[in-house]
Amino acid sequence: MSLPTRPLDDDIAIARRAKLKPIGEIAAALGLREEEWEPYGRYKAKLSLAILERLKDRPDGKLILVTSMNPTPAGEGKSTVTVGLGQALNRLGKRAIVALREPSLGPNMGVKGGAAGGGYSQVVPMEDINLHFTGDFHAITTAHNTLSALIDNHLHQGNALRLDPRRIVWKRVLDLNDRALRRVVVGLGGPANGVPREDGFDITAASEVMAVLCLATSRSDLKARLARMVIGYTSDRKPVTVGDLGAQGAMAVLLKDALLPNLVQTLENTPALIHGGPFANIAHGCNSLVATKMALKLGEYVVTEAGFGVDLGAEKFLHIKCRTGGLQPAAAVVVATVRALKMHGGVPKDRLHEENLDALRNGLANLEKHLETLDKFHLPAVVAVNRFYTDTEREWNVLAERARERGVPLAFADVWARGGEGGLELAEQVVALAEGADRRGTVRFLYDVNEPLRTKIETIAREVYGADGVRYTAQAEKQMAQIEANGWGRLPVCMAKTPYSLSDDPTRLGRPTGFTLTVRELRPAVGAGFVVALTGDVLTMPGLPKAPAALKMDIDDEGNVYGLF
Repeated sequence: MSLPTRPLDDDIAIARRAKLKPIGEIAAALGLREEEWEPYGRYKAKLSLAILERLKDRPDGKLILVTSMNPTPAGEGKSTVTVGLGQALNRLGKRAIVALREPSLGPNMGVKGGAAGGGYSQVVPMEDINLHFTGDFHAITTAHNTLSALIDNHLHQGNALRLDPRRIVWKRVLDLNDRALRRVVVGLGGPANGVPREDGFDITAASEVMAVLCLATSRSDLKARLARMVIGYTSDRKPVTVGDLGAQGAMAVLLKDALLPNLVQTLENTPALIHGGPFANIAHGCNSLVATKMALKLGEYVVTEAGFGVDLGAEKFLHIKCRTGGLQPAAAVVVATVRALKMHGGVPKDRLHEENLDALRNGLANLEKHLETLDKFHLPAVVAVNRFYTDTEREWNVLAERARERGVPLAFADVWARGGEGGLELAEQVVALAEGADRRGTVRFLYDVNEPLRTKIETIAREVYGADGVRYTAQAEKQMAQIEANGWGRLPVCMAKTPYSLSDDPTRLGRPTGFTLTVRELRPAVGAGFVVALTGDVLTMPGLPKAPAALKMDIDDEGNVYGLF
């Protein structure tokens, strides 16, 4: 097995050289009618919801979920593997479509970078996708903040709904990392400027409007979900909703185009639907339900990804998105890297380039826990080792040997450097799982939605994270009682947790044991259809790092962008 080579150019240079097809050719290859797509320039298009109605009787394709072990600062390349797998499936003669989330400007300008894949497994046009794209994030931001303005105007104009200004839970949002806005005071400057009260900002990806848009199945469903969102409480603790305020119509108008999936392509001209972008550590972390359903009608295979590891993205994909949309994934791909495994085995980031077989073996415990979790869901999985040029053949042999011992399918992927060709081994393993005789039937959920909220939280903590138990702060206990009293206790749970550890402590790598998960706050997201349980120090408005990626970005006189990755 030859070592992978590193691309000589960065992602943006590779993307700039790509020979893209006009988006009309991509749409035609999918069998779309001319009236079913609207071009946004040469290489992007919005797709009509009428496609779902026209193809409602067509059998669905096979849905493949790409997830991972717990991520590390070393990077695992989950989106890259997702794109590369889609390209490889097409090389095998399968009609494949990639379905991804839209990147947020927050991480893009911060530390993580974009979410369009990398190397020779990217979705393009890369600059557009990682920046303003088709304006969906801006529409969600505007719809969210329109509601904020209407709330404060309602207070100013007499407050007929008797909203308690101290109990308004609806914050404002911005699609940037800006820690200075986490807590603010609005309405200062006298009576003409409104009612003074405490407020704050979340990042747009954490907005309930984002979650609503990504789980809505139609315009009417979108409006109904918006109307159910809770904006605050009266002085006697009665919930007040968007529907009470009458703002759902205006919000739906602002979201009319954002609800439509976006069609683009990969570097190898594989169709890609990129739509919606909720974070997986503070929301459900999946692309939109309408985009996934549309892709399943248009393709033989649909490769999608859920944010972060099995403990966050995959768990929510299965318990929230699949339950809401009636989806049935055929197989999962768990992305791992030698570098990440060594880091979970105790190697610091600056020494990951050194061969360390003992640390590699120790780190495998993290990967194995994620595989055990998928087995509990009855979802067959293959491990995709995303190859890096710093890997050694002896390290690969350790992984292959452990996989044989455990009876786990494993494939080495070199999609970053070789595109779809580097993912053929993985694609063959995926097809074997999805079409083989060993399919185990439908996915089995780990909890019943009708169980008490406490039971659902503790099931996830015990079965998915490996916790001994759950501790609730006094605030969380009070909120749980209120949620149950308001009739929201039968909603699924959306856990907000650090992605870096199975526990709620980001420093506990590997497979931690003997820990108790702490739930510090519970937030009902009634419109989205779940209850958010915040653990540890998870923030809904991130901050910028000491050296933000934004400081390395530039544009020349010809309009070429640099420093975007």
